[in-house]
Amino acid sequence: QVQLVESGGGLVQAGGSLSLSCAASGRTFSRYAMGWFRQAPGKEREFVAAINWSGGSTYYVDSVKGRFTISRDNAKNTVYLQMNSLKLEDTAVYYCAVNVRFPSNSRRSAAYEYWGQGTQVTVSS
Repeated sequence: QVQLVESGGGLVQAGGSLSLSCAASGRTFSRYAMGWFRQAPGKEREFVAAINWSGGSTYYVDSVKGRFTISRDNAKNTVYLQMNSLKLEDTAVYYCAVNVRFPSNSRRSAAYEYWGQGTQVTVSS
């Protein structure tokens, strides 16, 4: 069992930055790939970024490449999402998730077994 707690969401103006954190507990965090997803009102949950167990490989949806950075600190059991140059369309609830069994570049939400409760990110004009 893994428990995930996201933090760092909030309200920011377009062009600004936010840093999300996801603290994990319960199982050996450093063994598993991690991902960030988001869900905007009325839309399906969308893959944002993923990182392999060591942090050596990262993957992004095209819409955030060059603006968002996923990273992890296995000593702190924490994964991060640094979001820069935020746009109105980045507004969503952001979720972190653990990928226990599938390739680390998996983008399907079904590949992720454990999920956090989500944190709201709102970008205003």
